[in-house]
Amino acid sequence: MTRLRNYFIAGLIVLVPIVATWQLTVWLFDVLDRQLRGLVARAIGHEIPGAGLVLALVIVLFVGLLAANYVGRRVIGFGETVMKRTPIVRSIYVTMKQITDAFVRQEKTAFKQVALIEYPRKGIYCLAFVTSAAPPELVERTASELVGVFVPTTPNPTSGFLLYLPREDVTVLDLSVEDGLKLVISGGVFVPPRRRKPPAALGGETV
Repeated sequence: MTRLRNYFIAGLIVLVPIVATWQLTVWLFDVLDRQLRGLVARAIGHEIPGAGLVLALVIVLFVGLLAANYVGRRVIGFGETVMKRTPIVRSIYVTMKQITDAFVRQEKTAFKQVALIEYPRKGIYCLAFVTSAAPPELVERTASELVGVFVPTTPNPTSGFLLYLPREDVTVLDLSVEDGLKLVISGGVFVPPRRRKPPAALGGETV
């Protein structure tokens, strides 16, 4: 029974992200197609299946082209300023932008290293990801060299806790960030292989 349970959990770990990604992608494409299909139909006099999706892709590419040059960035910046100053719209826009930026930073590997800390008390060890050095004000007020670490929740590593710990209390592990995330998402089922090179010093290059 234990082996069957492990197989079942392993299957869920593989299938749930795939199914969720597929469902979200289909839903997003369907919404875009339905929202923009009417515009195309009114412009040419009849509906074309998938025309809304094609138009959405063209709009995204056009905005990306604008964002890649100076004049376009000024126009987009002006639009963002208007959005941020508009009541109600402001809170929605800022929240969505923060979520989007978080995903983009994850794609660029916002985490630098995988570390081990004692949390929530001495004697209990917790996996954490090194993010950055502490802001200058925190260092001044605590009179110590602090390191920012993110402690993720299992199995959803996008939520968790931000902690600032003394540098000597953070132990860098011989794990890549990717393997560290797999370990968190699997709830400890995934066992990462040992790497041949020693871990970098705390605050070193991304591993």
